[in-house]
This record gives sequence, structure tokens and C-alpha cells, in this order.
Amino acid sequence: MNDDCRIFLGDVPDTRPVSFAVFLSGSGSNAERLLLDPAVRACAVPQLLVTDAPRRSRAAELGKLFQLPVVALDLRDFYRDHGLDTTSLATAEGQRVRELWTDELRARLRGYPIDFGVLAGFAALSNITRDFPCLNVHPGDLGVTDDAGRRVLVGLHTRPVESAILLGHAALRSSVILAESFSGQGDGMDNGILLGVSPEVRMNLAPERREELRKIQAARPPRRPAGGWHDELFRLARREQERLKRLGDHKVLPGVVRDFARRCFAVRNDTLLYRPNPDAPFAPAGLLEYGTGPAPRRLHP
Repeated sequence: MNDDCRIFLGDVPDTRPVSFAVFLSGSGSNAERLLLDPAVRACAVPQLLVTDAPRRSRAAELGKLFQLPVVALDLRDFYRDHGLDTTSLATAEGQRVRELWTDELRARLRGYPIDFGVLAGFAALSNITRDFPCLNVHPGDLGVTDDAGRRVLVGLHTRPVESAILLGHAALRSSVILAESFSGQGDGMDNGILLGVSPEVRMNLAPERREELRKIQAARPPRRPAGGWHDELFRLARREQERLKRLGDHKVLPGVVRDFARRCFAVRNDTLLYRPNPDAPFAPAGLLEYGTGPAPRRLHP
């Protein structure tokens, strides 16, 4: 029985296709892979592309390629127009301007039929997640927790991959979560419901090399410079993150988007439920691995 569970997108009428928006900030490889996936296109209609970095991202190029409108609202320009030279959320003023930016983005999206969003490499934290469900692909295994149950491989940029390297993990995974709204400097941004992970992407790093990288990390100043640290740890993490994008993101993201659009996910009493197709009954999802076959593989309860 499904009567006592909340089905994601269960309130979208069956009389029309499910529609989604794709958000991107950079190369757009995740967005392109998603839009090329026939299984995704069979169950959901892309409506538009959204970017916070129109000069740097491939949003305009992909918009032409897939004949989709593009909504562009440059985050850096918006902050400069409000008297700030950084887009940081470290100050109350930076947080206030981020909400103003989100309100402007919200106004520009008004009129598009968006049932859910896909944050496919979208760097700008935004509470647009309050307007409709947003799936976010993350470069780390968010199923990994510490003794207190807190997720370990969290954060922006290369931080999740750096953490995995320094902790001695033998492999990486990408994750897709149902993004939550954030507060302050981005607290809780990676705390959303974990819908699926990619297959493992193995790393090969000697123990002595890892010790050298820990010393590099310990010697860093407290604040991350613009553009990253540009030390050996950063360069290694960035290379591994690019591999993870190809071998992880590109597998898990289309699969989760497909199943989300088909209403295969639900929650009951804070437990994630999954069904392999809309006619099947729901059961506890456990941890689902996407990418090893046509359907996800259940790793553990």
C-alpha cells in the first residue's frame, strides 16, 4: 500500500509530462549527458537551462544545441552591483545579497512550467530549492558517516575529494541528493535525502604520498583563495574529481533523474522508499547504486 507515503512528484498531474530545469555553472558535461540520455527524455521534458556564470559556462552553447531557452543571472556581477567584491557567504551582507539574487532568479523563472530542478554542477548556493524539488549531484559518497552519524565527504569545490584522499579511501563515489535549503554560510547544504550513488571509482595512492598531502593540507592558511589552493593536493583532487565526473556523475545522475521523474521515490516516516517502476509497490530503498545496469543495485538496507 502506498497510501501512507509521500511520493515525490506525486502531485504532478498524469495528464501532462513531468518537466524540469537544468542548472549549471561550468563545462556543462553533466547537463549535456543528462539531456542526451534517451531514458530521461522518455519520461521528462527539459524546459530550460539556468546559469549563474553566463560568460564562463556552456549554457548558451547547450541551449542552442538542445533548442532550450537559457536564463542567465551572473552571480559575480550581481554582487558587484550591490557593492561587494566577493560572492562569499561569510558575512551577513553576503548572505543578504544571495537572497536578493535568488529572488531575482525566482522572478526570471516565473512562467516556466518547472516540476523539479537538476543542479548539474551548479556552484551557486541558492534557496530556489524552496520553490520546487532540486536534485544535486555531489562529488563525494554521502553515505559515508562518522561515529556520530554525520556525513564526512561534504563541502564545495574539491573539498569532498580532498577529504577522501586524506582519510585514506581507496575509491570515490558521486552522490545525488534531494537538495535542502541552506542558512548562514551554507550549513546543511549536503544534508538532503540521499537518492543514489555511483559505482566506485578507484584511486591508487601510496600511503607515503598521502602523508605528504596531509602536511600540505595542514600548512594551508585558514581561508581558501579565489580559484583554489593551487598546491599539489588541490591539483590531485581536481584531477580525481574530473575522473569521478566521467565515471561517477555521468552514471548516477541520469539514472536518479529518470527514476525521480517516474515517481519511483517516496518517503514514509523519514524512510526513503523506492519502486522499480510506477506500477510496483514501494519498499525501503536502502542505498542504491546507479550505473552497473538498467536498474539500480541495492548496496545495503
